Amino acid sequence: MQLKVVITGGPSTGKTTVINALIKRGYFCMEEISRQVTRKAQEEGIEQLFLEDPLLFSKLLLKGRIQQYKEASKGNEKLIFFDRGIPDVHAYMNYMGVAYPDTYLKNSRNYKYDYVLLMPPWEKIYITDTERYESFEQSLAIYNHLKHAYEDLGYEVMEIPITSVEERIDFILKTVNVL
Repeated sequence: MQLKVVITGGPSTGKTTVINALIKRGYFCMEEISRQVTRKAQEEGIEQLFLEDPLLFSKLLLKGRIQQYKEASKGNEKLIFFDRGIPDVHAYMNYMGVAYPDTYLKNSRNYKYDYVLLMPPWEKIYITDTERYESFEQSLAIYNHLKHAYEDLGYEVMEIPITSVEERIDFILKTVNVL
């Protein structure tokens, strides 16, 4: 049996840092794909696809995250960490106030995870860059939308404490019964 663990949260909460640390420890992780989608759009002349065409951006993300899920499911890894999950797509659409097809929720219900771990906004480490443009206040709102999206799907959402990377990883591994 595979354990599928989503590590999610708003922008600049430390998700990628934690995922990279898990990879260094030898755990199998599916990395975030939104930066890839954003960079590809920028190469095609669209500076912020998420802002200019949120429905297209979310459609590309949904397709990529489903592909990641299926790819991970084919492997022999017993524990898989995902940097964001499929429900993040409709959570962000809810945050943006953009209508989306019913297939988004259907996919969120069809592709299930065993654990959902949520990283809260952390102002001390919060930064923006060319692909992360949201303010800290927007990050708080996104956090709430993510939490509600997963809870509405019946997940028990566990919050990862604001602490060092090593302590966060220890919390994660204890939560999924690896330590």
